[in-house]
Amino acid sequence: MCGVFSHVATTSSCAYPRLSRAEENAKTLKPLVRAPRGRERPPGGAELDRSGCEGRSSATWVACTVMPADQPGRSVAQLIVQCLENEGVSHVFGIPGEENIHLVEALSDSPIRYVLVRHEQAASFMAEVYGRLTGKAGVCSATLGPGAINLLLGVADATTNSTPVLALSAQVGMNRHFKESHQGVDLVSMFAPVTKWSELIATPDAVPEMIRKAFKLAQTERPGAVYLAVPEDVEKAPASEGARPLIVNTPRPDEPSPSQLRRAAEVLRAAHNPVVLAGHGAARAGAGDALRRFAEALGLPVATTFHGKGVFPDDHPQALGAVGFMRKDYVNFGFDQADAIVAVGYELQEFDPVRINPNSDKKIIHIHRFPAEVDLHYEVEVGLQSDIGRTLDALAAEVTTRFDAEIPEQRIRAMLEGELERGRSDDRFPLAPARIVADTRAALGRNDIVLVDTGALKMWMARLYPTYEPNTCLISNGLSTMAWTLPGAIGAKIACPEANILVATGDGAFMMNSQEIETALRERIPFVVLIWVDDEYGLITWKMDLELGHSVDTSFGNPDFVAYAESFGARGYRIEAPGELLPTLRRALADDTVSIIACPVDYSANLQLTDMLGELDESLS
Repeated sequence: MCGVFSHVATTSSCAYPRLSRAEENAKTLKPLVRAPRGRERPPGGAELDRSGCEGRSSATWVACTVMPADQPGRSVAQLIVQCLENEGVSHVFGIPGEENIHLVEALSDSPIRYVLVRHEQAASFMAEVYGRLTGKAGVCSATLGPGAINLLLGVADATTNSTPVLALSAQVGMNRHFKESHQGVDLVSMFAPVTKWSELIATPDAVPEMIRKAFKLAQTERPGAVYLAVPEDVEKAPASEGARPLIVNTPRPDEPSPSQLRRAAEVLRAAHNPVVLAGHGAARAGAGDALRRFAEALGLPVATTFHGKGVFPDDHPQALGAVGFMRKDYVNFGFDQADAIVAVGYELQEFDPVRINPNSDKKIIHIHRFPAEVDLHYEVEVGLQSDIGRTLDALAAEVTTRFDAEIPEQRIRAMLEGELERGRSDDRFPLAPARIVADTRAALGRNDIVLVDTGALKMWMARLYPTYEPNTCLISNGLSTMAWTLPGAIGAKIACPEANILVATGDGAFMMNSQEIETALRERIPFVVLIWVDDEYGLITWKMDLELGHSVDTSFGNPDFVAYAESFGARGYRIEAPGELLPTLRRALADDTVSIIACPVDYSANLQLTDMLGELDESLS
C-alpha cells in the first residue's frame, strides 16, 4: 500500500510510467502509461541487473543499479539526468527557463517524465508530497532567479515536515557568478536555512558525487530537502569521459541498545499511567504494526500528532486520537494523569510538548532514529536511537506489566465519536464542519488519501477525521503553509495511482494555486477538490474572535467555482443542501477527471467548540 513505507523500502510501483506520444495526443483522461525507451527497467527507473537482483524485494533495486556506460560527447546536463535515473527518479516537476534548457532537453530523452507545471511553488509541493508518500526524494526544477526563489516555500515545507526533496535550479554562469549580473541572486545562501544541504555545482567533475550526496542526505533520517544550483555554463559543458553515477547504498538503522532497553523498561515498570505519543517518524519507519503490537502487549493508550494520523488506527480500542488543536482538546486530557510518555517517531515541530507536559514532570522515553531536540518540556529520561519497529518489539519483550484501565481512553474516544456522530446528522445549511468531515470520511475508502490544507478546516479534519492507515490523511504541521494540497494531489496520485485522492481546502488556499488544475488535466491525473467556502480566511477570523472579540481584514470575494472549474475543462459541482454533499463526493470520485466541489461551511461552530472545550477544561482541572 502506498500510504505506508519503511526506511529501507518504498513501493516504487506507485509511480505512473510515461505516455506514448500518441497517448499524449489523445483527449481522454487515463492513467499515464508510456513505456521506457527500449530498455527494460524495474519500478523507479533504475536499470535492471538480472545477474544480481532476481528474487529480491523492491528495496534492493537501488543497490543493484547498473552504471551506464560512458557516452562520449555527453553534456553535464545529460550526466545529471543519468544520475537522476540511477537514483530511481521517475518524475521531475518544474518550469524550464533560458538557463536550464539543456537539462530539460536531456530529460526529454530519458524515461524520467518532466511534468510541466504552472508555478514553481506548485512544483515544490508536488515533489514534497511524492517524497512523503514514497520515502524517495521528490525532484523539482526551476530556472535561476525568480524561478528558483519560487521553489523556496515548498522546499522549506518539506524540511519542516521531514520529507525528502531535491530542488534543482539554474544559476548564472561561473563567468559572472562573482559579480553583479542580471538575475544573479545568492541562491545557495537563500536555501541554506531551510535545507539539509545547499550547494553550487561549480565544476562538471563534481556532478556524480554531489547528486549522490544530495539524495543520501535528503532520504536519510531525519529526511528533508536539499538544494543544488547548476550554473548555466556548467550545465552545457562537456562531461568528463570517465564520469558516471555512483552506486546507491542505503543506510541501515542500528539495533536498539540492550542497556537503553533495560533503562526504558525500568521507567515503564515504575510508571502508573504511561501513554504513547506517535508521530510522523513512526509512519516513515513503517512501524505501524510494531506500534500496535507494543500498545496491545502493554495495554497502553496511543495518541498521534496531526502528522502521525493513521500510524495507529483510529478504530482501535486503545486509540486516543490526535493532539495538536489550538486549545486543550479531549485527547490532551489523556496526558493529564500520565506520569510517563513513550514518544515514538515524534518530532517537536509536529506539536509543542508544553501542551502535554506543562510542568516538565513526566518521564519521557524517546524512540526514534535520531536524538531528541532540546526542550524544557521534553526532557528525555531514556533515548533509543535505533530502528523504531525493532525497538518497540524489543521493549515490549522487556516489560510484562499491563496498564489497561489507568487512562480513560474509552471516554475520550466516545467524546470524539459523539461529536462526529452529531455532525453526521446536522442538517444546517451552510454545512456544519463536522458534517463535512463525516461525509468526507464516508465517501473515501480506508486506503484513500485526503490532503488537508491549512486553515480552520485543518482543525476540524485533524480532530475528527478517523484515519486508519499511515499517510492517508496528509497534514502540513511543520511549516503549516497554505495552498500545498491542490498541487500536492498531483504528486500523491503519481505516487499512489490506485488510491482515490481528495483535496480538502479552504477557498483562500484554493485560489493561491488553482492554476495547477490545468496541469492535472494535461497530465491526465484525476482527483477531487472539496472547497470549504466561507469567503474569508476562516482560521484567522477564529483566532481574532478568540483573542480580540472581533475580526478585521479577513473577508474576500470568490469567483463562481463551478464556472471556474469548467473553464479549465474540469467538472464543477455546487452544494446547495446538506444532503447533497455525500452523493456528490461519491460521484466526483468516480468521474476519473479533476472535479471541483464548492461546499458552503458554517464556521459559527468554531467558537462553540472552543467555548465548550474551555468549559470542559475548567470542570476537569
